[in-house]
Amino acid sequence: MRMGQTFAFLRAINVGGHTVTMERLRELFEQLGLHHVETFIASGNVVFDRGSQEEKALRKRIEKHLHQSLGYEVVTFLRTEQELTALVKGCPFAEAEMAAAQALNVALLPAPLTREAETRLHALDTDLDAFRTSGREVWWLCQAKQSESTFSNAVFEKALGLKATFRSFNTLQRLAAKYLKA
Repeated sequence: MRMGQTFAFLRAINVGGHTVTMERLRELFEQLGLHHVETFIASGNVVFDRGSQEEKALRKRIEKHLHQSLGYEVVTFLRTEQELTALVKGCPFAEAEMAAAQALNVALLPAPLTREAETRLHALDTDLDAFRTSGREVWWLCQAKQSESTFSNAVFEKALGLKATFRSFNTLQRLAAKYLKA
């Protein structure tokens, strides 16, 4: 395991007509002087060594560079090795709940939800959809196929008034298994 790995989760990559090859995405991150850049599946997951760069400044640099290079906004959510480890080990749903569900997804946020935003989130709870929060993540457990739910990233962003990107918990586990091995 390399020290100082950072995981970037990008919103609006390879969805909604915004197609970017993983090779191009890797090149864009390398243009920022980042090292050991790798992509993980074609959905906007990038792993790199950030060195001692401060998260907020680095996130803004990445977003600005991607916007200039791709021509559209790419909101970026960064997580450290420790944060990704805590995320995959900290699922707030019980094993029985997860076993009965069809999908488990995690919304990555720039900051923890406010109390008001958390109240708006729980107003979205249905018989199919349950939500839990933990730090800068919102967990979405869907009892049916996601296509049968009325919930979506767009619904989330409109209800809470903030940007997020969703990843399946399975993808996050696979990412951690590949990059967080000792």
